Amino acid sequence: MSITRREAIAGLAGAAALGGARSTLGAQDEQAAAHAPPPAVMRKRIPKTGEWIPAIGMGTSRTFDVDPSGDLTAQVEVTRAFLDAGGSVIDSSPMYGSSEQVVGRALDQLGRRDYFSATKVWTAEGRNAGITQMTTSMRLMRAEPMDLMQVHNLVGYDDHMPTLREWKKSGKIRHIGITEMRDMDRVVRLMETADLDFIQIPYSVDDRRVEERVLPAAKATGTAVLVMTPFGRGRLFTVTRGQTLPDWAAEINAASWAQVFLKWLLGHPAVTCPIPATSKAHHMVDNMGAGHGALPDEALRARIARELDAM
Repeated sequence: MSITRREAIAGLAGAAALGGARSTLGAQDEQAAAHAPPPAVMRKRIPKTGEWIPAIGMGTSRTFDVDPSGDLTAQVEVTRAFLDAGGSVIDSSPMYGSSEQVVGRALDQLGRRDYFSATKVWTAEGRNAGITQMTTSMRLMRAEPMDLMQVHNLVGYDDHMPTLREWKKSGKIRHIGITEMRDMDRVVRLMETADLDFIQIPYSVDDRRVEERVLPAAKATGTAVLVMTPFGRGRLFTVTRGQTLPDWAAEINAASWAQVFLKWLLGHPAVTCPIPATSKAHHMVDNMGAGHGALPDEALRARIARELDAM
């Protein structure tokens, strides 16, 4: 029998309802349980500062690049589901069109500010252009101080990093970092020399190139790791479509392939927080489920990688 991501989520909801029907709790206890806060999402530590953040974040590339003055129901509900499930890290960028503005408007509609704000500077037009862009980003995302500012794909790194350091010292931003998709040698060099708080890199079960040098360097230098494209830009769902979850999924409390992929990432000791993007609230709920229960050990991570490679 094959199950889809939607069916797995529905199954969880049905199981919860059945469990409630069989409960021996009294009516008042059941009502209290229904309004109890959700169990805490697992947290990972930012090595340089000691701060702990929820281990599943939210990306906004493409999914939040919509008309800011249009219907934002989907984006508001995704944000609500994320925050209500205990999420915190919301990552965006000027490169993502209107995403920063839509994040801010979604937060306004929800009346929320309780999140870890992360965005990027992305301009090759020099230091002053970067300052203008970052100031705009902070306004759009309702975030001052900004929790994390990153140099996006290392564009203008030499122009922008001095500003990031000055703003961190003054308290305008709290953490600094870089993102990169291609030049992993440079990422390693900067971790070793630039005292970065964060890096953001691509990593997934089907794209493991960062395992050889980047992740060991992050561990050695105490650099937190945000993971972009944790589902391989959707490739992993294509590969597993129609595939029943293996028996070992129960060992790590994974109820869907999405949870398997995210738990596989979190099982690596250098990974701090994957940031999957979605435009569907029920997918967000499913993603956040990966922040509960067991994680795969080294042996199971290797087995998962082998089995995915063979699919």
